[in-house]
Amino acid sequence: MTTFKELGLNPEIMKSLDDLGFTNPYPIQRQVIPFILKSKKDLIALAQTGTGKTAAFGLPILNQMKANEKDLFAIILCPTRELCLQISQDIKKFAKYSKGITVTAVYGGEKIDFQIKSLRRGTNIVVGTPGRVHDLIRRKVLKLQSIKRLVLDEADEMLDMGFKDDLDAILNETPKTRQTLLFSATISARVRSIARQYMNEAQEISAGEKNIGAEKVTHEYYVVQARDRFEALKRILDYLPGVYGILFCRTRRETQEISDKLKQANYDTEALHGDISQGMRTKIMDRFKRKQICLLVATDVAARGIDVSNLTHVINYNLPGQNEAYTHRSGRTGRARKSGVSISILGQREIRRIKELEGAIGKKFEYKKVPNGEEICQKQIDNFLKEMEETDIKETGNEQYFQKFAKRLEKINKEDLIKLFLSHKFSRILDDYKNARDLNAKAKPSRERRGGGDDISLKINFGRKHGFDIKGLFALVNSNKNLKGVEIGKINLMPEYSIFSVDKKRADNVIKFLKGTNFRAKKIVISKSNVTMASGYQGKKRGGYNRGFKEKRRGFRKK
Repeated sequence: MTTFKELGLNPEIMKSLDDLGFTNPYPIQRQVIPFILKSKKDLIALAQTGTGKTAAFGLPILNQMKANEKDLFAIILCPTRELCLQISQDIKKFAKYSKGITVTAVYGGEKIDFQIKSLRRGTNIVVGTPGRVHDLIRRKVLKLQSIKRLVLDEADEMLDMGFKDDLDAILNETPKTRQTLLFSATISARVRSIARQYMNEAQEISAGEKNIGAEKVTHEYYVVQARDRFEALKRILDYLPGVYGILFCRTRRETQEISDKLKQANYDTEALHGDISQGMRTKIMDRFKRKQICLLVATDVAARGIDVSNLTHVINYNLPGQNEAYTHRSGRTGRARKSGVSISILGQREIRRIKELEGAIGKKFEYKKVPNGEEICQKQIDNFLKEMEETDIKETGNEQYFQKFAKRLEKINKEDLIKLFLSHKFSRILDDYKNARDLNAKAKPSRERRGGGDDISLKINFGRKHGFDIKGLFALVNSNKNLKGVEIGKINLMPEYSIFSVDKKRADNVIKFLKGTNFRAKKIVISKSNVTMASGYQGKKRGGYNRGFKEKRRGFRKK
């Protein structure tokens, strides 16, 4: 097995790696580090999150820098503040024994004055988010004409988050002689477009198959009625003592609502979405990393850049609109050679997407039944007794009190004492699940649902040409309080317009409350369409979407 010592890194870097306990490189590191050390060609490196990409580009960049380097040598662009800080901290650790090398992180959500002062003092490596880097370039504080290396980390996510214009502006400020290193978990058409525009005959290295899910992640799904989604979530959490993970929701509003409902039910959760201030986000992430919070309820965008390597579970309260987004979500667990579980709670109309996702990630999904009350209570008690059996009794100096209490309990029969103890300990959960009904729905959608018998198609005057997408459609519907609970079925995005299906009973309300309102400063025109979605209206192969989405608004409990 290859070790870091065999990769050709200098003694100063090797000393820092010894301090960090780094011995054997990950596959992406084994391939990328020698390439960057020996070649000046551009590089596209494909690897899932949590596979050591920071060391893959950070170590050879440091290795190529001179001691007490005075000029800006490299800039590293990444999508979020959290990832920016993580990368800069990691590189500082790698450069612990490298003389005179400075690293500066620049990102939004913090006062720009301090970052400007740091840049003016001089730095060798800048790690930044595209928006803040572009701002500093416009202010003529950050000048990139001298850089030798440009790194685009999580390029797919930066594009998904709308940084294309910022990236274009930044890359236009860099010299053509630079070496560009693009790292991405997926290789979408937009990532290819960036590569064609700004890279020259790039070498491609892939650690594993493209767009394939993390190796040690297992995938499970449950099928319930839309009205039972939240109750099913609680049962799943109660059946998973010790869960530590992220619960993904589609919208900011849903994220906050689900988080609030979980907290009211005594679960250790916090919401993370775009309406959370940067200061509060920092506090929440700090508590989450210290496991004071067991579950983050987050949107896809808010979860970008979260770097926590020991998550046990990812839970999809709703499936994301795109397969690549599912890959990103599930890749949050099963990191750093650890195992993880990705759980999806589905409505019956979403089941058809499982085959599609299996093809996208190259893995099978396992169907699971929502546990009943008896199973949950049994699991909770078993887990507690296991903890008791594995706990060492330590001398505390208060044995006289324990003896006194033990004597008081001698008059109670042993079996009765155990019953009293367990019923008191688990009274709340026993009461909650007394006579609990079965929440499992049919694991296959009914023929009526497959044929869209209860649905009607609506046409709206927004399409791909207007930047309208699946997320935009859900956001539009969810932002209207009068449309709470509306289910969206199949969606077809066309260049000039879009067609989507809703329940017949709600169609008139959707038209009533959306017609004439504004979306992105343009008046909405919406009407019933004579196109039958179930008849196979697909649109063009590249642009059309025809997916069975469904949204209806609706452990680790604190002891």
